[in-house]
Amino acid sequence: MRNMGNMMKQMQKMQKDMAKAQEQLKEETVEVTVGGGMITVVANGEKQILDIQIKEEVVDPDDIEMLQDLVLAATNEALAKVDELVNEKMGKFTKGMNIPGMF
Repeated sequence: MRNMGNMMKQMQKMQKDMAKAQEQLKEETVEVTVGGGMITVVANGEKQILDIQIKEEVVDPDDIEMLQDLVLAATNEALAKVDELVNEKMGKFTKGMNIPGMF
């Protein structure tokens, strides 16, 4: 039973560490620029888009589709980078474990 007590303590510590890491992810951001600097998207570790900047030169009323494609590409790339960040920060807690639904 002594081993079980140690295991429970380790699990509780891991839960605290995971909660702390998740809180830190809220503060971390990723920034992606596409179109040669024409569009920049900033997202945080919770997959919230915090900022989108569009340079005036890329706004062409005759080619709205290109602008939409650039915004879409930048947003998707930012979210992919957030996934990488989350895996990097949280993956250390789940290494070797196969827990469905965990990061």
